[in-house]
Amino acid sequence: MRVRKQAVGTRNIVGQRIEEKRKSIGMKQKDLLTQLQIAGIDLNASGLSKLEGQIRSVTDKELIVIANTLNVSVLWLLGLEDEE
Repeated sequence: MRVRKQAVGTRNIVGQRIEEKRKSIGMKQKDLLTQLQIAGIDLNASGLSKLEGQIRSVTDKELIVIANTLNVSVLWLLGLEDEE
């Protein structure tokens, strides 16, 4: 497992939860990227890494597709509800 080289940023509040959920279900970044691309979200590995590291902002469309892909709610990603 690679260690994050940059400090965690402040550009979003969902990145940490995206990474947490992805890892908890055993999904690699490349697998998430594939699912996102199938759903019409064109994001590269660098972009996802920056998103998870809270260095890059997330769009509303990306947020919805990521939530659906990870089988969580947008509210959970935003930290507004507990996972069921």
